[in-house]
Amino acid sequence: MKTEQNSSKGQVNSGNGTGQKEKKKSFMTMQRRNSLEAFMFLSPWIIGTCLFFVNALISSVRLSFSDIVQLKGFVMEWVGTKNYEYIFMYDINFMPTFVSVVTNTLINTPLVLVFSLIIAMLINRPIPGKGFFRTCFFIPVLLGSGYVMAQLLEIDATGSVGVGIALPQVLQEMLGNTMVTAVQPFLDRITLILWKSGVQIILFLAGLQGISSSLYEAAKCDGATQWEMFWKITLPMISPIILLNFVYTLVMYFTSSDNDLVGYILGQVFQNTQFARGAAMGWVYFLFVFVLCGVVFGVVRLGSKANE
Repeated sequence: MKTEQNSSKGQVNSGNGTGQKEKKKSFMTMQRRNSLEAFMFLSPWIIGTCLFFVNALISSVRLSFSDIVQLKGFVMEWVGTKNYEYIFMYDINFMPTFVSVVTNTLINTPLVLVFSLIIAMLINRPIPGKGFFRTCFFIPVLLGSGYVMAQLLEIDATGSVGVGIALPQVLQEMLGNTMVTAVQPFLDRITLILWKSGVQIILFLAGLQGISSSLYEAAKCDGATQWEMFWKITLPMISPIILLNFVYTLVMYFTSSDNDLVGYILGQVFQNTQFARGAAMGWVYFLFVFVLCGVVFGVVRLGSKANE
């Protein structure tokens, strides 16, 4: 009897031991491991933000609700919403510039995404010189971010570098001034889109190359057309890349150095020394961009749940 009891106790203990081991093993799941790895990679950015940016952000928020009494030592006096009331009710340049920048960004962003996806699908095909074409579409990103190109783009129409695609003189004479005036803004926009699409093309290429070819082969066996495969396979599989490119393009346009609103805010701060009003303008702009990105994430999330 004792031996049976001892053996039963041993089995219970061994069972508890295996159960505890299983619990310990199940604690570090694949999802938790991936989350831990993500936090490890994000930790330098989080530490740097806490050390160098949090204090500056808090000071900027305080400044937007204050006036500078003494520039030496940056002594501030609380004035409430006075700065926000000024930029919305009395500043005649902020709101028109804000609306213009937002309108151009909301027009250009979908065009950049569509153009980038089309180009990525074309150069993803097995064509000769595929690497050369990829380099050609990425070169404008490298050139356009440099100081030399920024100076060249400031040359007027009589200079050697134009803002957009210039129509040949013969074609301008055939179309007439009215048609050229109507077509030229479209060509200018296409040029800017071409110069801003390099990173998006690379990201779309990475997403397209991550789609298994077996999916397309199975769809072809079922008689699916190229159009059906695009809507049923390609587009759903690269939806995370589309979201990434959408947010990236929005932030790129909203924070670009040639953004009129950013230039206006910097002029208020560093030229007119209106630090408090500049801080208020910056926070209004930031909150709008933040809310817009949140709306995009929410719409995409609802769309993915509907598809499931």
